[in-house]
Amino acid sequence: MLRQQNPSRIEPEQSALSSTLPGESPPTELDAYSETGRTGEIDVQTELEKLKELILGSFHIPFTRYTVVDEDQLLDYIELVQYNLPKAFELAAKIIERREKIIEEAKEYAQELILAAEQKAAEMLDRHELVQQAQMQAMRIRQQVQQECDIAKDQTIAEIDRIENIAQQELEEMRRKTILECEAIQRGADEYADGVLLDMEQRLSEMLRVIRNGRQQLHVDRPSDFSEGL
Repeated sequence: MLRQQNPSRIEPEQSALSSTLPGESPPTELDAYSETGRTGEIDVQTELEKLKELILGSFHIPFTRYTVVDEDQLLDYIELVQYNLPKAFELAAKIIERREKIIEEAKEYAQELILAAEQKAAEMLDRHELVQQAQMQAMRIRQQVQQECDIAKDQTIAEIDRIENIAQQELEEMRRKTILECEAIQRGADEYADGVLLDMEQRLSEMLRVIRNGRQQLHVDRPSDFSEGL
């Protein structure tokens, strides 16, 4: 029976682990297993498949459930698989550990992404709230300015109306005073004209009286003078 492994079977698989590119770190046994599906030296699955083919390809005793198998070949396959199973289990444990580590790192990365997304959303929400506050503040300022403009407009209109009323009252007062002054001037002129006419009337009356007296005197003096002349 086979008690030690065949170097010709092990060497190609070991060379796959030892071959590296310049400037790269050599691959680990776990990396080689994850890439090739082998357990460091042999592919356990392949060897088990060969063992199955050995059993199925051996002579089957007719009318029985028994098969004649080459004991040496069977033991060789069993010992080969048995020899490499610990490494397979070790690598499987490493794969599980690495898988769990990758899952944990993925969870941490996902949590970081979630926290970053939440922070970004919070920042966007803060900016949105700031924009809303700015819009509301601008609206309040616009409304306040509009109200102040309306108040100023109403005050200006009221002031214009007040000035117009005052100007109208002053105009009415000026017109009334002008009328009174004109009436006073008219009365003064009438009184002056009446005085002048009265004075003229008195003078004319005096002149008429003198004329009448002169005529009367002429009529009184004429007969005596005439009789004396005769």
